[in-house]
Amino acid sequence: MNNAERTRRELMIRAIKDYYDGILADTIDRIPIEMRPRTAEPNRCCIYKDRAMLKYRLMALLGFGMEEERDETMPLREYLKQAEAGKNHTAAVLSVCSVGCHGCVDSHVQVSSSCVGCFARPCVATCPRQAITVINQRSTIDRSKCINCGKCIAVCPYHAIIRNPLPCEDVCPVGAIGKAEDGRVKLDFSKCIYCGKCFRACPFSTIMERSQLINILNALKSGRKVVAMVAPSITDQFPGKIEQLFAALKMAGFHDIIEVALGAELTTKHEAEEFYERMARGEKLMTSSCCPAWVLAAQRHIPDIVPMVSSTPSPMGYAGRLAREKYPDAVNVFIGPCIAKRREAQSDPNTDFVMTFEELGALFAALEIDVISLNAEPLAEPATSFARNFAHSCGVTEAILEEMSEESPDPKRPKIDGKFINGLDRKSVNMLKMYAKGKLPGNFVEVMACTGGCVGGPCSLTR
Repeated sequence: MNNAERTRRELMIRAIKDYYDGILADTIDRIPIEMRPRTAEPNRCCIYKDRAMLKYRLMALLGFGMEEERDETMPLREYLKQAEAGKNHTAAVLSVCSVGCHGCVDSHVQVSSSCVGCFARPCVATCPRQAITVINQRSTIDRSKCINCGKCIAVCPYHAIIRNPLPCEDVCPVGAIGKAEDGRVKLDFSKCIYCGKCFRACPFSTIMERSQLINILNALKSGRKVVAMVAPSITDQFPGKIEQLFAALKMAGFHDIIEVALGAELTTKHEAEEFYERMARGEKLMTSSCCPAWVLAAQRHIPDIVPMVSSTPSPMGYAGRLAREKYPDAVNVFIGPCIAKRREAQSDPNTDFVMTFEELGALFAALEIDVISLNAEPLAEPATSFARNFAHSCGVTEAILEEMSEESPDPKRPKIDGKFINGLDRKSVNMLKMYAKGKLPGNFVEVMACTGGCVGGPCSLTR
């Protein structure tokens, strides 16, 4: 756990404890001062900037972003009142706290002082743009010619050529991050797919998620039935058995728990049927649709592939329907590792809020719930192992293949020639553009925005 994650989780735990004690309105404005007293060693330029960043983190925890701040003197307790009144609902999922941005230099390749000006000069020979010359016995890169391909890095025998990264921009698979005129980070929400890669990558925690935690805590304390819809990837997050985890959720106040893997079973069944139908119509390719970041990437950046994306709802979509049928008046909360699910939930009438694994871990810590010490809560309707494996890369394809083998042993029916995109990046986005043009083999492509699948989500506790 790095310092940014530790600070984020400490804020969550403090806020939850004080909320349940009924004192958060009195303490929330003092949390930054208590966490960064005047005698503490600052993490940034000064203790006051540390406190300012903690304030903006707390605002994001309440569901607000720095972009909405109109009065810097407005105390956090006022934002808390607005959050408790449900006035923190917004289409925005991420927030950019520009005052915390370090203003990193643009990503580029550079020669370090380790260069010895060797006779072989492999860097000069390998550069495809003739951007490297030797001046005064040292390699020099002309940045106006350099394309940052990194070939010189690979061949330098002294490891004297390095890449100076811009972490948030480098990890964005769709070019949604750039710089404003002041050199600080700027996020283009019209391009963003909410994969959360920048949220995890930024070393200064400039990019923050807008939480719905207060809304969920309100629902839990209100006496209303609150149903937890638990993503399949949760088994990789907490110690103990899944039955113990369900018991912990009941202790935390959830009325009932529904495995989203049950929704994955329905997704598998319908996606297999859709594959058969599409192939029978003469279509050449279908992609998975369970990853909301991928679906948004297709819509915003690869329009040619949109007709090939499966129309089958995601496991969360089906689980929400199951929850709504069972408890029509309940508050349904999806719990998973994904930021993009917040965006998906905005268009899903059966999912009210989204809680991340980080937030659930903070809830357990604040309420002092030790999962592994609890008696197992029996599962009324356990999901299959294939459905639970949806959380891992290739899991969707394996589940569909299993469904096909059980439902349709007919050898005349079309077979899946499955391919996998294990994490979206610029290279894989370009590959998907090639799939859209029919230039790559395969009739089914499983796409996961996160490397390893949902288990590698930006708000996972373990990676």
